[in-house]
Amino acid sequence: MSQRRFRFGQFELDAESLDLTRDGTTVHLQSQPKQVLAHLVRNADRTVSRDELQKAIWGDQTFVDFERGLNFCISQIRSTLGDDASSPTYIRTFARQGYRFIAPVQSLAIAEPSAPVPVAITPRRTMLLVAAAVVVLGAISVAAFLVRTSRAAKRLPVVAVVRFDNETGDDSVSRFSDGLTDTFVERLTSASNGRYAVIGNANVLRQPRQQRDLRAIAASLQANYIILGQIQAYAGQTRMLVHLIHMPEQTHVRVARMEKPLTDPLQLEAEAAQKFADEFSRPLAAGDVSPFRPKH
Repeated sequence: MSQRRFRFGQFELDAESLDLTRDGTTVHLQSQPKQVLAHLVRNADRTVSRDELQKAIWGDQTFVDFERGLNFCISQIRSTLGDDASSPTYIRTFARQGYRFIAPVQSLAIAEPSAPVPVAITPRRTMLLVAAAVVVLGAISVAAFLVRTSRAAKRLPVVAVVRFDNETGDDSVSRFSDGLTDTFVERLTSASNGRYAVIGNANVLRQPRQQRDLRAIAASLQANYIILGQIQAYAGQTRMLVHLIHMPEQTHVRVARMEKPLTDPLQLEAEAAQKFADEFSRPLAAGDVSPFRPKH
């Protein structure tokens, strides 16, 4: 007997394949957040430290921005599970210690196949077995076709969010632009309600602007849309421009703008992230993503 599947609440997780389902329906979650979730579920009886998660998920890789990466993973997991950090059902944070999976977890045993019992084969039985096999194979082929067709029809739009560019010339603003990116990804994901998928932590999304190839990014992440952000200094204000681009033709679908002084970075980060998430989540969720036409 092997125990690799776990059930908690309405969810089931295969800790080997990292398949996550809710009431039998596949739930989209990026690879690293799923690895973090699997490690927490496997160790649901204890608090898992951040250092342990770093070694388990990232290993010996040099990951300079580990703190932000782990925070992003926990945020994505909570958003996917519908959890609330202030009143958690699944993951509780222990300050300066780590995280504990607090929901009841049921291990689902997967039975190994038993040894076959020898059966006497007669010519008539052989013919019947061959006929049955042909029927079964035909049914399997039809079922597989229907499943593929159903999955293709139900495939969610995928939105990849590139790290926002700091175009102010002030390196200190990079911390604000990175924070705004992460908060925007969190708000956009929370607003999806399962109607589109968001990718915001893949390495390809962190490339410098001069090395960025939008078509390559979209192809590698199988993304239908890419979101680009620009942070600029303008007339004593901080101008934020965010573009929703349909791929692969790179057509602008929406452009959102906000201008405010950068006097309170955390407050502006939260306010701008919510505004941009509201701006883009509604058309994405409704499928209303017609090409952008500037107003005259």
